[in-house]
Amino acid sequence: MDLVGLLKSQFLCHLVFCYVFIASGLLVNALQLCTLLLWPIDKQLFRRLNCRLSYCVSSQLVMLLEWWSGTECVIYTDPRAYPTFGKENAIVVLNHKFEIDFLCGWSLAERFGVLGGSKVLAKKELAYVPIIGWMWYFTEMVFCTRKWEQDRKTVSQSLLHLRDYPEKYFFLIHCEGTRFTEKKHRISMQVAQAKGLPSLKHHLLPRTKGFAVTVRSLRNVVSAVYDCTLNFRNNENPTLLGVLNGKKYHADMYVRRIPLEQVPEDEDQCSAWLHRLYQEKDAFQEEYYRTGTFPETPMVPSRRPWTLLNWLFWASLLLYPFFRFLVSMVSSGSSLTLAGFVLVFFVASMGVRWMIGVTEIDKGSAYGNMDSKQRQRD
Repeated sequence: MDLVGLLKSQFLCHLVFCYVFIASGLLVNALQLCTLLLWPIDKQLFRRLNCRLSYCVSSQLVMLLEWWSGTECVIYTDPRAYPTFGKENAIVVLNHKFEIDFLCGWSLAERFGVLGGSKVLAKKELAYVPIIGWMWYFTEMVFCTRKWEQDRKTVSQSLLHLRDYPEKYFFLIHCEGTRFTEKKHRISMQVAQAKGLPSLKHHLLPRTKGFAVTVRSLRNVVSAVYDCTLNFRNNENPTLLGVLNGKKYHADMYVRRIPLEQVPEDEDQCSAWLHRLYQEKDAFQEEYYRTGTFPETPMVPSRRPWTLLNWLFWASLLLYPFFRFLVSMVSSGSSLTLAGFVLVFFVASMGVRWMIGVTEIDKGSAYGNMDSKQRQRD
């Protein structure tokens, strides 16, 4: 390991990132709370400001992937479709197999200049989580309980609110509902067999209702579905801890632009269309494992400097007073102060490890581990 790699793996560096992220995130949340005064006066100004404030937080995670880790992502796509990326609203359908696939989706949005306004379909519980959850609440993210009878109305209403959104956005959705594991795959294929659907080798059976209501609610506002199939070269198994340690990964993503007019309006036909899409995604993955490449032309969109500049701004604003405070604590010589410092360091250490741990595949959502009878009700 070279000197730079050794430096990137040090826990003190990780604590710096964690401190800057938490402190800046809470400040952003406070600013977002102040913007509520604008909602009854100028809703669109409120939305634009919150897009910028949201970018201050989410771009820090993208910065770790693109600048700290140096992870490269090659996009395989039709050159005729490429110029439209970032210039239109789109529903982005991502496979859900890797710990950092959500980061790769955010990186895609960042490369095309729409990260601040982009949306996800997230668990309702996350709305109550400081920083990311609160940030998403102010940017009108779509939350769901994963109980369709409860979600049918609320998700549809949230999506309809996005019809007059003033910023371009990607609506990122993992139709599989949970991250791929062998156990979940076995259960999912049992459901596929019971429903008479073709088996998938590299994906879980997609959950179609959320996708169908998204298409119906955003039709004539969203121009296309971007079918994104992600994989990593040389059988790399990327993790958030690896990114934090500065490990460089090599991602390939096949992006197909499908005009929304080609997606059926009828819910049953839309569901059948999505199942066919995942069969095609499965074939693309199989071809990638066999040849090491996706179809179409490889392209590498430029890495924009704004994620790095944003982090440097927050680091310069927050680290100097923090280090002065630490120095004053240590120089005081008080045993009680030093014990408090050690306690804070320990809590911060546990916090960093917990945040990394919740992204690990074997600690992912239990959604998808339910028995086949429950799954068939989807």
